[in-house]
Amino acid sequence: MPVVVDIDVMMARRKIGVGELAERIGITPTNLAVLKNGRAKAVRLTTLDALCAALECQPGDLLRWEPGGD
Repeated sequence: MPVVVDIDVMMARRKIGVGELAERIGITPTNLAVLKNGRAKAVRLTTLDALCAALECQPGDLLRWEPGGD
């Protein structure tokens, strides 16, 4: 998929684990792992908002588009 998810990069920069971040944004660690590993087909804007607030970043820090990726 051409959209690359960099949640793990921001988590490492902020030194926060999956369990703690999942709790902060109100989703299960399993669902966060699905997002983090790029296996999700969609992301709710409320979830993206919560991720940005918890990680103190912009949506572009979490998602990027790479042409030709698949």
